[in-house]
Amino acid sequence: MKLLAVALVVLVWTAPVAAQSSGGIQSPRPPADSVVRRPAPLNFFFRSLLIPGWGQASLDRKLTGGLFVAFEGVAWSMMLKSNIEQRYLDKADTTTATFRKSERQDWIALIVFNHLFSALEAYVSAHLLDFPGDLHAQALPGGRTGFGMTVRMPH
Repeated sequence: MKLLAVALVVLVWTAPVAAQSSGGIQSPRPPADSVVRRPAPLNFFFRSLLIPGWGQASLDRKLTGGLFVAFEGVAWSMMLKSNIEQRYLDKADTTTATFRKSERQDWIALIVFNHLFSALEAYVSAHLLDFPGDLHAQALPGGRTGFGMTVRMPH
């Protein structure tokens, strides 16, 4: 009986009370600069699917994003131009109206392609964001051709 009372007192004494905080010992956290935060690639995919070049601009790839925006502008202006010409040719009843209709469809297809290609490029760029950028090419000795790779191993 005495042993049971001692065990009960030790159990009650060491058990945490509900009002106590559990903030006594915390697990060590890594320094903020060692935590790698990778962007969500689908986030950039959907950005560029909505507006071509937006995902690239968010990934600090402004030239690539600008090229997608420029092509989008050219494609839209050419599609609108072919719309105006199509309306004129429909009134005139010429045979070139069918050619203009196919030209308009081609520009629409290029707009869709630009959206998809921009989205895929942003998705891949988000995955390769932490890829080392110090790749370079150099000539081999003796005029030989070929390729190689240097891998650094920490020791």
